[in-house]
Amino acid sequence: MPVPNLSEIVATTIENRSRVLADNVSKSHALLDRLEKKGKSKSADGGRRILQELEFAENGTFGWYSGYDSLNIAPQEVFSAAEYDWKQCAVAVSISGLEELMNSGEEQFIDLLESRVGNAERTMKNQMGQAVYGDGTAAGGKAIGGLQLLVADTATAGTVGNINRANWSFWRNVSFSGVTDGGAAVSTANILDYMARTWLQLVRGVEKPDLILTDNNYYRLYWQALLPQQRFMSSGMAQSGFESLKYQSADVVFDGGIGGGCPTNHMYFLNTDYIYLRHHSKRRYAPLGQKERFATNQDAMVQLMGWMGNMTLSGSMMQGVLRA
Repeated sequence: MPVPNLSEIVATTIENRSRVLADNVSKSHALLDRLEKKGKSKSADGGRRILQELEFAENGTFGWYSGYDSLNIAPQEVFSAAEYDWKQCAVAVSISGLEELMNSGEEQFIDLLESRVGNAERTMKNQMGQAVYGDGTAAGGKAIGGLQLLVADTATAGTVGNINRANWSFWRNVSFSGVTDGGAAVSTANILDYMARTWLQLVRGVEKPDLILTDNNYYRLYWQALLPQQRFMSSGMAQSGFESLKYQSADVVFDGGIGGGCPTNHMYFLNTDYIYLRHHSKRRYAPLGQKERFATNQDAMVQLMGWMGNMTLSGSMMQGVLRA
């Protein structure tokens, strides 16, 4: 006989897996894993846009004085906020009436459901891993703005968080080109030099990049450059399952291979204190709606699992990219 309370099983299974999915998505990608561990995966309760507070200037009242000199007490505007659009994504788990009847035993049905929920989770995880590197134009501009937007190759143009980089120098990341700025294409012979040039532009006192993401080519060149030396591995990232090395105090993580999203010939130098993955408090890999949805013209039932948010940035000048 058919499984009783079929729709309830589907809905509760997905509801119970939403927290697991959130963990699995973050653990599948080095940047998301780092943001999760540093508490940079934060919720927002609503609003027309996601507001990300940022500090864009120093306090202009600072000055040296002597004795009875007048002090500058003029009000200062040093804080503002970048505005990021909400982006949404969803994946569906479907069960047809035929499949329900064919899987007549509860265990058989649960096996089918588990396999489909697992596939939906892997799909969400892989797609989010790709979106981390996006420029916000995928799916007609409906996708999140990833590293190709936030840490752009052309750092002097484009709008990020509703702030035009052409008008505000504090909102520009570092972009170093091997050919244009270094004089030669990135190779084993010069990659350490180019990495140092990029790195040094991103250090401010004790603040520095803590995560470097790179594609197949640049990871290979960096690896080969280290072979004559003692190679330092990142024990922390290795324990999380990521292929990684060290550069200065930062973890260098390989994000190529099968399904890797890092653009070819790119190495991102990230200070993750200033990067966030923001999600709506009620839409973090959660079922869409409280009940299952029945097709109006099909013998089938669908449960949707969705996410709503965006990747945001509060400090652009602390981020950099080494590119071809």
